[in-house]
Amino acid sequence: MNIATKFSELAESPVLRTGRGMVGRKRLGQLACMGLILGSVAFAPAAGAATLKDILSSADKWLAEQMGSQKKIDKLTDDQQDKAAQYRDALREADSIRMYNKLLQKQLDAQQAEMASIRDEERSIETTNLKIQPLMLDMLAVLKQFVSLDVPFMMDVRNNRIQALDEMMPRADVTVSEKFRRIVEAYQTEIDYGRTVGAYAGKLGNKDVEFLRVGRVALLYQTPDKSETGYWDKEKKDWVVDNDVADQVDEAIKVAKGDSSPDLFTIPVMAASAAGEQ
Repeated sequence: MNIATKFSELAESPVLRTGRGMVGRKRLGQLACMGLILGSVAFAPAAGAATLKDILSSADKWLAEQMGSQKKIDKLTDDQQDKAAQYRDALREADSIRMYNKLLQKQLDAQQAEMASIRDEERSIETTNLKIQPLMLDMLAVLKQFVSLDVPFMMDVRNNRIQALDEMMPRADVTVSEKFRRIVEAYQTEIDYGRTVGAYAGKLGNKDVEFLRVGRVALLYQTPDKSETGYWDKEKKDWVVDNDVADQVDEAIKVAKGDSSPDLFTIPVMAASAAGEQ
C-alpha cells in the first residue's frame, strides 16, 4: 500500500471527519503538508528513487504512530467520560445517603423521645404502685366488712369471691392493674345486687329452701312444699317465720326465676320502727 492510499484512508477516518479535538485538526494539516512533499518528490529524477522509498517508509511509520496515538487518546477520552459518569453517580448516591441519614436521625430522635416518655411513665407507675397497694388493701377490708354486715344472701359466693381476692393480693404474677380491676369488679357486683331481683336454692339450717332477694330491701325464703315462709329481719339479725305472705313470696319467686311472666308483685317489708317494736 503506497502513501497516497494511506493518506486517503486517514482522511476518510471518523476521527478526521468529526474533528475530535484539536489533535485531529492538527494531524489534518500535517497530512496536507506531507501530500505536498510527496507531490514534489514524484517529479524527482530516477536517481532519487532510494530517497523516495525512505520517505514513503518514514511516512507510513509516522501515520501508523499517529493512528496509534489517536487510539490512545480516544481510550483516554472514553475513560475520562466513564469516570465522570461514575463521579456523577457517586454524587447522586451521596445525596441519597445524606437524605436517608437525616430520616434515620429523625426516627432516632423520635425513639429517644418515646423512651424518655416511657421512663417517665415507669417512674410514675412505680409511685402510683406505692400509693395504690395500701388503697387496694383498704378497699378489700371495707368490702369484707360490708359483706359481713349486709343482708346474708348468697354468702358462700360472696365470701369465696373475697377469699380469692385475698389470695391474689400477694401474688407477683398478677399485675397491680389486674388486682385493682378485680377488686373494682367485686365492688360493682355488690352494687348490682342492690338493684336486681334474684331467686336461688339454698339451705336454711338443715332445711332446703328457695331464697328470694329483692335488691337489698328484702330477703325472704320458702320451703319447696310451701309449708314455711319467712324473711330476714334486719333489726333482729335473724330469720322470722311469716306464713301469711306465702302466696306473694311464691309468685315473686316464679317471676324472679323466669317461670312466670314479669309482673308486679308484693312482698312484706318491715319498717325499722315496726321491727324494733316486735
